[in-house]
Amino acid sequence: MMLKNHRQLLGRFFLTLAVIVLAAVTGLQAAERVELQRDGLTHVAHLEMAPGRSMDDGVILMLHGTMAHGRMEIMETLQGLLAERGYNSLSINLSLGIDAREGMMDCAADHVHRHEDALAELNAWMGWLRDQGAGRVALLAHSRGGAQMAWYVAEYAPEGVEKMVLVAPATHDHAQIARAYESNYGVPLSGVHGEAERLLNEGRPDTLIEDIGFLYCPDARASAAAVASYYADNPNFDTPTLLSKVDLEVLVIAGSEDTTVADLPERMEPLKGKAHIHYDVVDGADHFFRDFFADDAADLAADFIGW
Repeated sequence: MMLKNHRQLLGRFFLTLAVIVLAAVTGLQAAERVELQRDGLTHVAHLEMAPGRSMDDGVILMLHGTMAHGRMEIMETLQGLLAERGYNSLSINLSLGIDAREGMMDCAADHVHRHEDALAELNAWMGWLRDQGAGRVALLAHSRGGAQMAWYVAEYAPEGVEKMVLVAPATHDHAQIARAYESNYGVPLSGVHGEAERLLNEGRPDTLIEDIGFLYCPDARASAAAVASYYADNPNFDTPTLLSKVDLEVLVIAGSEDTTVADLPERMEPLKGKAHIHYDVVDGADHFFRDFFADDAADLAADFIGW
């Protein structure tokens, strides 16, 4: 068995090496940085065109996870792998309230963004794709971006979208989040969230709450609106709940070793009987589908979209 696995790994290594060589020969292009002006901010995305393809052949609109960006490892890797498979893609950076934001969100910045802000930004980029002549559109998102993308589809029902691929999409258990918050930051979430709700009720949504734990950031400054949003007990943060509200054909890809959304397989069970919802597991993959596991995710996505 060990010899067999060793041969399989070697085979995949040489296959990947061959793809790299082929990319060099055929001239796969690096992603092009593009911009969109909206609400006084420059929004940034990266467009990667497959060799010999045009916008009319279709584009996959891609969204990253929590406070990340469209060229983080998993997103950049998937863009390249999808281009090798003949798919154009546009991987966006959520602005998170920052002009021309690139890279990971700085914990030292003032956090004035909300979870639901992603919906309007996705819709703006959908408009940009139409203006650029995208003949067809599919959606692909990772982690929290998966829940945001599913909420976007449920809320906006965007025209022209054919299929949606969600890679390790977020689930939501408010009680679990509250336990994790107190464990990480040493104070009850209810106190922090209660302060944010008080400020909202006083008509002060932009007031910054100082020195709090916020998402991945200790000692952060976040607006009352941001805290109230991200830490709400909101079923629209939960991908399986949202998928029960959409008619679009969806593929959910899970990693067998994912400890970030470890309950995803269990939460997807009640949805498996729905004809428009497809579910697959990449054996051995963690939350970020590193190394060869990204190839598996790209294969599943490309076969599912099927252009």
